[in-house]
Amino acid sequence: MIAQRALEDYQALDDEERYAFFQLLADDYAANPEAIHAAYAEYRESPDNACLETLFAACEPKRQSLLRRLNLCPGGTYEIVRMRADLLKVIKAHPELKPLDADFAHLFGSWFNRGFLMLEAIDWNTPAAVLEKIIRYEAVHAIQDWSDLRGRLDPEDRRCYAFFHPAIGDEPLIFVEVALCKGVPNNIQHLLANSGQTTEREADTAVFYSISNCQAGLKGISFGNFLIKQVVQELQRELPNLNRFVTLSPVPGFSQWLSQAREEEELSVSDALAEQLESDDWTSDEIAQQKIAPELRSLAAHYLVNIKHRSGQPLNPVARFHLGNGASLHRINWPGDTSANGLKQAHGLMVNYLYEPDRIEQNHEAFSRNDTVACSNEVKKEAKQGASNVEKDKRAVEKDTKRIAKKDAKPSARELEASDERSDERSQTS
Repeated sequence: MIAQRALEDYQALDDEERYAFFQLLADDYAANPEAIHAAYAEYRESPDNACLETLFAACEPKRQSLLRRLNLCPGGTYEIVRMRADLLKVIKAHPELKPLDADFAHLFGSWFNRGFLMLEAIDWNTPAAVLEKIIRYEAVHAIQDWSDLRGRLDPEDRRCYAFFHPAIGDEPLIFVEVALCKGVPNNIQHLLANSGQTTEREADTAVFYSISNCQAGLKGISFGNFLIKQVVQELQRELPNLNRFVTLSPVPGFSQWLSQAREEEELSVSDALAEQLESDDWTSDEIAQQKIAPELRSLAAHYLVNIKHRSGQPLNPVARFHLGNGASLHRINWPGDTSANGLKQAHGLMVNYLYEPDRIEQNHEAFSRNDTVACSNEVKKEAKQGASNVEKDKRAVEKDTKRIAKKDAKPSARELEASDERSDERSQTS
């Protein structure tokens, strides 16, 4: 079969040859501008369905047809996903390949729509081949070994769910790890260390503490929103006693934002916080934690609620995902993650996003239409305090800048004249 042989030939290429292949697809398998102009002219003359279909066909790049043919052979879907992963590795250095990537994304949007996805529970009895992939693909809180994995899957108060696709077999697309708890947790180390401590009957809260996308080639294809909503439904059916659905989420980028804002003098922090930010000594010092916690939480709330991406939505990608999915910003936790990565990316902060089934659609609509960040009263208060502190810092910086500028300004001609007269007087009296 020609398609099968083409995929085998692609797999045998080295990196340089694969780039040349992508360049060929981008240059020689694009849509024909002349055909588009002719089809459009025909449609303007006769705007019927037949002419419209001709115009659509002319606008479609030939490479889309090629990818569809490759998809017909056994295992073709997964190989095309891997092919796009190769493309994404070089696209930053070669932006001229972006139209080719858009074609992959367009096709994947159809091939991987919700109707084709299969939700499966992952437990300790799941085939080892799949469990190995769960270990490998975990992207938020690394699974150290098989014992660690068992602690996340086997106890009564732990769940894991994944989406699969019939054309890809035992390769998970995305999975979520869930803990059943009494109350809303605030620390990931405590959550991971205490598996098996809560019975299904005692639990009142389901905590989504890790969501991992598994296939690099499916970047930008959204699965997480469907996954969380369907898992909420599954858990509601299985355990009617659950009345809260929250996340325990990281805050990637907070440390970088805070550092940059301080460097650019957009804000300042207290001496106590500045001292602790320079080291991790606070992780074992409860007094230091109590001293700086309110200030750090208010800065985090300001960052999550008020600091915007160019799109007008929150700068933080995890916040954009959950808020866009209909959740609300429920609570900011510190210290929430004292792992090396947690300290590096967010100074140990973690966040609970709350999924309220009756408010998900309302929150989603408000966020989509108006970029409205749904949040608890506690977070609103902290965000307001953080914004107020930043404004005070800006006013102080502006005042200092004006004072320094005035001090360094060149004297006027009249001032120079007066100065010369005083000098002459001193000379005459000396």
